[in-house]
Amino acid sequence: MIIDDDPRNIFALAATLKARGFQCLSSPSAIEGIELMKQDGDIKVVLLDMMMPEMDGYEALGVIRSSEELASLAVVSVTAQAMVGDREKCLEAGADSYVSKPVDVDKLLEIITPHLT
Repeated sequence: MIIDDDPRNIFALAATLKARGFQCLSSPSAIEGIELMKQDGDIKVVLLDMMMPEMDGYEALGVIRSSEELASLAVVSVTAQAMVGDREKCLEAGADSYVSKPVDVDKLLEIITPHLT
């Protein structure tokens, strides 16, 4: 699942992942994405943008990690924030991994593939 408020990011990530045989759901907001995750038990990995209006990725991670039904999902923070300490901040908030934008597809595949088998 891809959660990002920028449709261009969703399009690029989804197209790249679908071309490699992955199925993708997407949501333009964390609130909607969390509801979709609760409805679809087949989701294994969430690519979560950290900077979104209404509910940002940090708040969404708190909701995901405190939810019994969602806590075990693998969450990868996908963010343009690539300053010193940003990776650690995402991991401390509950992300399993971190990828900065623009996304290195090979690195992303290396991160998500173990969660899909």
